[in-house]
Amino acid sequence: MIVPQVPRALVPVVVVSVLAWGLLLVGAGQGWLGEATGRGGEFCEAGRGGLLRQPVNTLSNLGFTVAGLAIAWRRDRTPGAPAALTAYAVVVALLGPASAAMHATETALGGRLDLFSMYLLASFTTAYAVVRSGGLDEPRGAVLFGGLVLVCEAMGSLPVTVPVLMHPGNVVFAVLLLLTIGLEGRLVRRGRAEPGWGLASVGTLLLAFAIWSQAKDGSALCAPRSVLQGHGAWHLLDALAAWFLARHYLARGPRSSS
Repeated sequence: MIVPQVPRALVPVVVVSVLAWGLLLVGAGQGWLGEATGRGGEFCEAGRGGLLRQPVNTLSNLGFTVAGLAIAWRRDRTPGAPAALTAYAVVVALLGPASAAMHATETALGGRLDLFSMYLLASFTTAYAVVRSGGLDEPRGAVLFGGLVLVCEAMGSLPVTVPVLMHPGNVVFAVLLLLTIGLEGRLVRRGRAEPGWGLASVGTLLLAFAIWSQAKDGSALCAPRSVLQGHGAWHLLDALAAWFLARHYLARGPRSSS
């Protein structure tokens, strides 16, 4: 009898996704995240009663879970794929329930979980770009990752409002993504990475940001009771950009493949 080999990355992503979404649903139903304060309410969709206060903005986060599963599936079927892609797949999958925690409950704790998942993603991509550039080995890259998350938490706790980006946590998230783009772009220029998937990821992120910036209360694109929510599109496009970035990680430039 032939026993099929268990994929190495897919299993942890499935386990983490099931546990995180399960905890969110139970926690939202039991009020574990606290009282609703309207957190995330500025992203147009009208709050409702029931388990999911913003159903469209909540359920669109399933796109991150699908992206995380797809990344893990692809990583397990790509010979020589870096082990770090497993961690990346888990981080992407966690974005889903963490962001959904804010939109489902509109609580302060839900908002903190949303920001924390963003910090994890941006810190990972920046630290991994440094490792890919040869600046650090993977253990030191893990230390850098942890340090960046702490910096994000410190910056995100500043009691200020920022034009356009609204929250200081969004600012540090954007800065780290720009650093990632710069470092990965240098790898492309050196012939150590292919440009196609990276450009697709950046282009998708830019489109997502354009929609995000126009999908707030009072904007032309805001229809609070509509099933078409710009912020939901932001989630889905970000998930697609994360998938494109994974394909960028898996592609080898002409010099690295020689």
